[in-house]
Amino acid sequence: MDRFGNRRSGGDSALKRGRRFPRAPRALRATRPGWCFVAIIFGVGFAALNTGNNLLYLVFALMLAFLVLSGILSETSLRGISVERIVPREFFAGGPNPIVLRIRNRQARVAAFALSIEDRLATGTGHSAAGRCFILRIGPRAVVDRSYTWVPERRGEQAFSSVRVSTRFPFGLFVKSLEIDAAEFVLVYPELQVYSHASPDQRSRRELHDRPGPSRGGDALTGLRVFVRGDAAARVHWRRSVRSGRLVVGERDGETSAEIEVLLQITPKMTRAQVESRISKATSEVVHHLAEGHRVGLRTGAAHYVPGSGAAHRRELLRLLALTSPEPDSRQSSASSEVSA
Repeated sequence: MDRFGNRRSGGDSALKRGRRFPRAPRALRATRPGWCFVAIIFGVGFAALNTGNNLLYLVFALMLAFLVLSGILSETSLRGISVERIVPREFFAGGPNPIVLRIRNRQARVAAFALSIEDRLATGTGHSAAGRCFILRIGPRAVVDRSYTWVPERRGEQAFSSVRVSTRFPFGLFVKSLEIDAAEFVLVYPELQVYSHASPDQRSRRELHDRPGPSRGGDALTGLRVFVRGDAAARVHWRRSVRSGRLVVGERDGETSAEIEVLLQITPKMTRAQVESRISKATSEVVHHLAEGHRVGLRTGAAHYVPGSGAAHRRELLRLLALTSPEPDSRQSSASSEVSA
């Protein structure tokens, strides 16, 4: 079981396959200039053996020493490097999601140069790059933050597997890399669409219990509470927030909030594109109405959440939408919203 309360599969098995065999502490790959340099070394060595020229022996020795120096300096850049991944609280498919990589140099006297960081995802066939960043220099015992933008292609649970740190320092002849285990599971929410108040026919919506929306009474405050994610910015009492040092929301006389229930119905006969489209529309409605300060519920063929608000309620609804699959019940053929005051 994972931290979301679900049985791990797919990405979890990919991580286990990747850890089954021990990896070498370093990986080394020659660049095109590196292959040319090695060919020249063999040419000079062959010429020195055939001619017995001392000058050629000296050049051959210097070139070999050049290779040894390259290996030592590149090793000093990788030794003592650690990477920490800082992920946002929410991921949405099809949109940019900023991820921060915190790179730390634990060496006390040696700086690291020309580091290329690649964050990797576990897939069914191996690994794929989620994003890359570059650092020119990290001083001794220094910490540097770099970020990249990850755009998930699908919703659901996905697994980060490792971080690869590589360098071409100092001469660009070889690429030496270090792979750091950084396994982490994240839940990607469905893609958000632009929400618009279209007509019920155009949006395949059915409105029930059509009553007046939120009404605002006088300016007198009847109570204050701490701001939670999902509350509308217009409800924030800024003067009290400045005094208390945290965001607070004011409740006013006669003020009520609408209760909205989003009904999502999908069937196994639908194509994958249709399923993803309906789930994306339902997610957009949930996020929009919670941001407006409404109490939002969700009903599918297999689950029902009563209307509520707040950060925890938002996470529960988005988690359900991220893990939703086609259901056998086909009594409804379209996604709809039930609105009541």
